[in-house]
Amino acid sequence: MKLADSSIILVPGFGDSTQDYWVHRWQAKLSTAKTIALANWNHAAKAHWVAAIVDAVAQADKPVVLVGHSLGVAAIAHAAPHLNRPVAGAFLVALSDWNRPDLLPGVTHDFAPLPQHPLPFKSVLVASRNDPYCDYPVAEDFARHWHATLIDAGESGHINSESGHGPWPEGLMSFAGFLNKL
Repeated sequence: MKLADSSIILVPGFGDSTQDYWVHRWQAKLSTAKTIALANWNHAAKAHWVAAIVDAVAQADKPVVLVGHSLGVAAIAHAAPHLNRPVAGAFLVALSDWNRPDLLPGVTHDFAPLPQHPLPFKSVLVASRNDPYCDYPVAEDFARHWHATLIDAGESGHINSESGHGPWPEGLMSFAGFLNKL
């Protein structure tokens, strides 16, 4: 699949991070990319995140490719059964393990339990071996449940600006390879 022939829907993580965040850089660089619309990026309410993804997919005018980071990955997994049109694929980066009660102390959420059913579209899950928000074996298990191809990112932290992944050119190259296989 070519970039011009797809609608790239970006689902950032909790808090939506800084403008240096690779998700924002991808939106600026990829002509067909749009970020989901959320009123409050610091409110981890599953219904709001799922509705934003479902709405973005419904409004797309080309085959959809989802790109999620952190909580965005969990939101995509929860939204998958509710999508009203086919999705070509999902590029999932640095799942945060919302099944951990202490994941973000003081943040109320309803994302647990994370879905374990196969995703109804091709997907990859990029995971780091030293991600503070998800242990690598947990990411491996979810990749298996979701029938996602696992990409080992080595020791890359949470693959965000704080871990040195502002531009993240390796991720963009992996995403381009994923798109070519769709």
